[in-house]
Amino acid sequence: MPRVVQQGTEPTKVAAAQPENPAGISDEAVKAGTGKTWPEWFAILDAALGTKLGHKGIVALLAEHQRLGPWWRQMVAVAYEQERGLRQKHQTPEGFQLSVSRTVEVPADALFRAWADERARSAWLPDADLTIRRATPPRSLRITWSDGSTVDVSISARGKSRSRVVVDHKRLRDAENVGLMKEYWTAALDTLKQTLEA
Repeated sequence: MPRVVQQGTEPTKVAAAQPENPAGISDEAVKAGTGKTWPEWFAILDAALGTKLGHKGIVALLAEHQRLGPWWRQMVAVAYEQERGLRQKHQTPEGFQLSVSRTVEVPADALFRAWADERARSAWLPDADLTIRRATPPRSLRITWSDGSTVDVSISARGKSRSRVVVDHKRLRDAENVGLMKEYWTAALDTLKQTLEA
């Protein structure tokens, strides 16, 4: 069932999450985005008694003393909480989430239409119960899924005839649901790629 990375800004390019990467972000990416590696961040937060601060306290500390932008503050806080056993894998303050991506050999406009146009979407995502709340051609869509969870779709060009799509499914209820939806989106994006490249 169903990065180019700059400090203080959300990465526009992130490698696929690996199990050993805190918050799904590699050590190289976090250093490029924040100036520090994961072990360095964890040491800083340990010294500040981060395990006793709670999520909001960690974020406030990172904002006030480390001058991180909003996106990186959240990522560093979540990674630290996961590393110290304060949060389950894939868990965020708003629930559980996952990310799946594919590179497709079609222009970004064509990839966007495959999502935004209901008839085109039915060719690779049949019977999906969803509502598109906001669409910004050809870059992104914000979708409400049938269970009330949120699906953010980001599309970026990789040349004239290649593009990449990243699906971030957020506000899932538990880790089991993450596993089910990870399988769902992996199969769906495989079908999308095959459909568009046929």
